[in-house]
Amino acid sequence: MKIQLWSVGKEHEPYVKTGTDDFTRRISRYYPVEWKIIPPPKNAGTLSQPDLKKKEAEILLDGLSKDDYLVALDERGKQMRSEGLAAFIQLRANESTRSLVFLIGGIYGLDGSVLDRAGFRWSLSQLTLPHQLVRLLLTEQLYRACTILRNEKYHHA
Repeated sequence: MKIQLWSVGKEHEPYVKTGTDDFTRRISRYYPVEWKIIPPPKNAGTLSQPDLKKKEAEILLDGLSKDDYLVALDERGKQMRSEGLAAFIQLRANESTRSLVFLIGGIYGLDGSVLDRAGFRWSLSQLTLPHQLVRLLLTEQLYRACTILRNEKYHHA
């Protein structure tokens, strides 16, 4: 199974790049993993919020293959403990999921069409978090889940 980390927005800011690079490298010990940064549409500043979300949705949905299992990070999604995330990843692997895509939406979140396509909607927190920080939290939690699955010492329950 391959893990893909997608985020709409600009490249990693320096304050998160070191951490996301480190945790991405650590995850790669367990699963092939890659980042895909999707730039906002060129005319994003001139679009209304709903139009921007629709335009981003077109780009995102076009980039997915029909076999990709999409996890949409969404403030209204289900929250999980780290052990629950580990079990979720193991279940996807057991189901022979070829590609597990974790998606961080744009500044206004994700269009309903993308949320409808998602196999799971996940909320990292009830707090409002900056997109850059979500990238770091996502990679750390995925690494933690991998270590839980291998019964390694990183996670202290």
